[in-house]
Amino acid sequence: MPGVPEAVIDLGWWALALFLFGVVFTRSQATYWMGRWVRTGARRLADSPSERFLARVSRRLDGPMMARGQAILDRWGYVAIPLSFLTIGVKTVVNATAGYVRMSWPLYTLVMLPGCVLWTVTYTVVGASIVHLWRHSPTLAIGTILGVVIVAWIATRVVREVRRRRSVDSVARIPQ
Repeated sequence: MPGVPEAVIDLGWWALALFLFGVVFTRSQATYWMGRWVRTGARRLADSPSERFLARVSRRLDGPMMARGQAILDRWGYVAIPLSFLTIGVKTVVNATAGYVRMSWPLYTLVMLPGCVLWTVTYTVVGASIVHLWRHSPTLAIGTILGVVIVAWIATRVVREVRRRRSVDSVARIPQ
């Protein structure tokens, strides 16, 4: 792969997996502690006119997305945390919510670890596969990535259309 030192490529899958595990573990812990920080300190500081940044952070983490994360935790409990690592976007909200509701840190870390492993395995397999494919055929790698993006875009459009039609045709929405 042009621009990537051969030593980095030769490290192998295990080095990539360890690196990615460190990234997701650190990011998840930081998100958890950010949620706790918002709960304890940012609300007080958000009232100060000189603390505009903290006010924005507090509103962002205390808005509808946090309510959604709380609802997910309420409904699914401790299973929601590791399963959230298989999603895009929800993981951050669920981890921040766990901190915001002051979930016990040792318990949070314990239930977070399987999610970190799931995320690491997924991204290692996908990432290393793309690198391997790129080394053999950059054109095929780009084509594969574009194909996956197009299929995901089409699937998203179909799901949105089905949901829209269901909500329009729903008996609950038609006045009697």
